[in-house]
Amino acid sequence: MSIRGLKKKQPKIFKVKVITMDAEMEFSCEMKWKGKDLFDLVCRALGLRETWFFGLQYAVKGVCAWLKMEKKVLEQEIPKEDPIKFWFLAKFYPEKVEEELLQEITQHLFFLQVKKQILDEEIYCSPEVTVLLASYAVQAKYGDYDPNFHKPGFLAQDELLPKRVVKQYQMTVHMWEEKITAWYAEHRGIARDEAEMNYLKIAQDLAMYGVNYFSIEQNKSHTDLLLGVDAKGIHVYSVNNRFSPNKSFEWSAIRNISYSEKELTIKPLDKKAEVFKFFSSQLKVNKLILQLCIGNHDLFMKRRRVDSIEIQQMKAQAKEEKARKKMEHQRLAREKQLREEAERAKDELERRLFQLEAEARQANEALLHSKETAELLAEKAQIAEEEAKLLAQNAAEAEQERQRLEITALKTKEEKRLMEQKVREAERIAAKLVKESDLRLDYLEKSKNFEDRLKELKSEIHALKLEGKQKGPISHWNEVFGSLDPTLRRVPSWIKLGEAQGGQAERLQRPFPPCLLNALHSWPCINTNCCAMTGEKCSRTNNSISNNTGAGTRKNIVKVQQRDSDVIYI
Repeated sequence: MSIRGLKKKQPKIFKVKVITMDAEMEFSCEMKWKGKDLFDLVCRALGLRETWFFGLQYAVKGVCAWLKMEKKVLEQEIPKEDPIKFWFLAKFYPEKVEEELLQEITQHLFFLQVKKQILDEEIYCSPEVTVLLASYAVQAKYGDYDPNFHKPGFLAQDELLPKRVVKQYQMTVHMWEEKITAWYAEHRGIARDEAEMNYLKIAQDLAMYGVNYFSIEQNKSHTDLLLGVDAKGIHVYSVNNRFSPNKSFEWSAIRNISYSEKELTIKPLDKKAEVFKFFSSQLKVNKLILQLCIGNHDLFMKRRRVDSIEIQQMKAQAKEEKARKKMEHQRLAREKQLREEAERAKDELERRLFQLEAEARQANEALLHSKETAELLAEKAQIAEEEAKLLAQNAAEAEQERQRLEITALKTKEEKRLMEQKVREAERIAAKLVKESDLRLDYLEKSKNFEDRLKELKSEIHALKLEGKQKGPISHWNEVFGSLDPTLRRVPSWIKLGEAQGGQAERLQRPFPPCLLNALHSWPCINTNCCAMTGEKCSRTNNSISNNTGAGTRKNIVKVQQRDSDVIYI
């Protein structure tokens, strides 16, 4: 056969690029291949046996669709590109991940897909749960926490939390890393597959886990709703609430699902129950909803039947594999623990060896030092003996000096007593002088005031002399006495006697102060005769009064002259 004939018989092929959650694969497919042929090829490449959960997804005009297994690949509405891109994803979700996911590869693919959905916020998760899930993801990726290896910042390149959660709290990347690391450190000893399974067990309890949402209209009035399809049934949600369904139809309660163009009908088993009808925006969406409903319903019924021989074998193998891996993990953990203990013991022995060597060096140094010290002490003992003799001599001299100082101290004490006595006497004399000085100052002040008053009185006497020449004696006395203090205006007895005589009573209108009379009688007279009120003339010479007080001497001179009118001037 010629080479040209061989070329003609070669089948036509097209290239396909399959993208999984952690890898990309390219295949060459024959033109006649159906969707199942391509799907089986991908599953064999991945080593996947639990194929019923997965499918090949593609996007056409913004709508996601799944590759049909019984139809040729090129006859389906796939994108016309080279290579043709498909995404190998989980199409259906298990009800209980721990019981249904048997292979490790199946768990790993589900773990990666659910993790991406949580990070992309397709599945809502509270901040506390996201931190816990992130710690399991870190355990699955990095293994056991080692503070010597996992330094601060080792999670800087990993996307572990949804952006919504990061923006919700005013926390730095370092603070989030500390919270995740605190949980991560508690997962010590957990293997990768066990950490991924723990992640899925927490995620399957989230309200939006495993639900495919579609926008629908319940009637022609365009009431917007959301239709959710998952492993347990069909649910109807309001647009603003994807957590709590308004209405639910379990697969066991559904008799039939059908569609006609854009209308889809759900008939319950209970004939008395209301038939639920709704409309979708596109016919492709109705086909996709029906496809998901059929697949989930089949798996729902399959779970409740006796497992096939293949499933039983897979479960037994998975159980044996898990037991073997668990034992292997325990063995590795034990070996790791023993190795760590041996390393710690080695480090302890090395540390002890270094310590003993250091102690030996110190002991040798101490021995040499002790020898030197002994020689030095012998020299010091000799020096100390000589110093003791000198100290004894100095002590005797010091004793003599002490006795001399005691005698001197006694003399000094007596001198001090005499000096204190003199000081006290001087203080007493000084106090006395201060007191006398104060008295003298006070006396001088009073003398000055008295002299000022005398000057005033002299000026008044002189003025009164001038006025006395012009006025009569009685009016003159009345004016003088009227100018005195009101308390002195009392009528003396001698004025009353004068009034009895009659002639002068009418002229004496003002009282004569008795203090002046007393002052007159108390003054000394040169002549023994005193002036009477009967008009007797007498002359009185100048009288001088001298008073000596304290240490100072003051002379007060008062001149009194007798006039014809018998008026006395002070």
